[in-house]
Amino acid sequence: MSPETIGIAADHAGFELKELLKARLSDWGYGVLDLGTDSTQSVDYPDFGKALADAIGSGRVRRGVAVCGTGIGISIAANRNPKIRAAVCHDVTSARLTRLHNDANVLALGARLVGPETASDCLKAFLDTEFEGGRHARRVDKLSAVG
Repeated sequence: MSPETIGIAADHAGFELKELLKARLSDWGYGVLDLGTDSTQSVDYPDFGKALADAIGSGRVRRGVAVCGTGIGISIAANRNPKIRAAVCHDVTSARLTRLHNDANVLALGARLVGPETASDCLKAFLDTEFEGGRHARRVDKLSAVG
């Protein structure tokens, strides 16, 4: 049995990277909730960012991965939900620190900006890093209160 199911969503630009990351998640023993898209046919990234945010907000999954061309648009869409802390990462250090210091629950990746191995390494770091808490907890609590 997998330790956790990870939600994953992408637009057309992120479709191929999403498929690769799904395979990596399975290889690592995670369950995968694929929230689309299902091809490289043009779609709107806000729909998929929202689908992932809704899955986390409702408790279907605890964490997720969002992929579009840059990672920016889909992260903005996901972050509209107050329960989401999506962070665009381009390297292992940013992926590790966003978990350690920001308790991010969505890793956003840009398929046009990071290669498949870097994306995979980012995902591994994101999944393997626990939130440090301490002084960071106060700041993360403020993120939920913004608005």
